[in-house]
Amino acid sequence: MEKQLETKSSGAFVIYLLGFLFALHATLPVYINSSFLSLISTERFVGIIYSIGSIATILSFFTVPSILRKFGGYRAFVAFTLLELGSILALAFLKSPPLLIFFFITSFISIAIIGFIIDLFLESVSSDNKTGKIRGLFLTSVNSAWIVSPLITSLILTNADYWKVYISAAVLLLPVLFIAKNNLKKLKSQDYDKTPLIRTIKDIWSNNKNIKNIFIISFLMQFFFSWMVIYTPLYLRNHILFDWKQIGILFSVMLLPYVLTELPLGKIADDKLGEKEIMSIGLIIVAISTGIISFISNGNFFLWMAILFITRIGASMVEIMSETYFFKQISASQMPILSVFRTTRPLAYIIAPIAATILFSFIEFKFIFMILGFLMFYGLRFSLALRDTK
Repeated sequence: MEKQLETKSSGAFVIYLLGFLFALHATLPVYINSSFLSLISTERFVGIIYSIGSIATILSFFTVPSILRKFGGYRAFVAFTLLELGSILALAFLKSPPLLIFFFITSFISIAIIGFIIDLFLESVSSDNKTGKIRGLFLTSVNSAWIVSPLITSLILTNADYWKVYISAAVLLLPVLFIAKNNLKKLKSQDYDKTPLIRTIKDIWSNNKNIKNIFIISFLMQFFFSWMVIYTPLYLRNHILFDWKQIGILFSVMLLPYVLTELPLGKIADDKLGEKEIMSIGLIIVAISTGIISFISNGNFFLWMAILFITRIGASMVEIMSETYFFKQISASQMPILSVFRTTRPLAYIIAPIAATILFSFIEFKFIFMILGFLMFYGLRFSLALRDTK
């Protein structure tokens, strides 16, 4: 038993490290992607590119279970990481707008699938009574990358040389491949559930109210993240007129709550409170603070720092509680359920940019944040309906 616990502990550490490095790769260009795409399209069409990428990602998720059953987690991980490496290098060196859009979409898909495979590896070394702690540690390692990446990007990015950011992101995949080669082979493969995804979706919607509610909450949070990732950099750069160094500092400070709060909140959810209370408070915080953004029209740097920081206090509470709650409901073998859960991100990236594009015909850019705040309040309906684990 002690040997098994030691193996799980060492396996979890490998996943934490892998998660950090891969997140650093993925997040280095994440806040400049929309500005990069706006150079080869238009500001309003950027959201449509994200939507197309998201549709392709959801369609890809229907094939991932069969790929994993046939080739195993390790080989699938390496294959998609190599695909991502090729895609990110293409973004650095190619000049043709159609090809750049194509490889942006390929990268978008690869990142989602690699993250999904990492989830499976982490769940295989997890136990239910420590889900909050394990997920908290993992999210802390991943979110540490989110904090440092905007600062690194702001230092790399000069004179709109976006290719430098993509090259730097590509280099970070080399240690990811090295760690995978030397460690992921050792992790035990799962006997993955073969239930078709369509039947899984029907079962969740009709038979499992708790997973359905957490699915909706996760979708709303991914909707929040998609609007903030796509439109906050555009708003701060093009409307508030901050430069990239200022934006890099703002985003790094903004993301601190993910590192400061998620691990202790995960432990609290394991030992003391249930998830629904913390999740509901988080939704209230993120709703109010996001709505306030619509009414800040000046370039007061510290005011922006404060309000963006508060939005992520709420978002971090919802993120760790929704992750903890969901993974307490499933095991690593239930891949179809996890596949459905992870489609919330691409699904949000389909709907959110299209919604924003339509709204821009009727409202000023800044008022999308107020609408986003109302959507976060709507999430309370589903968080309060959860059956708590405590």
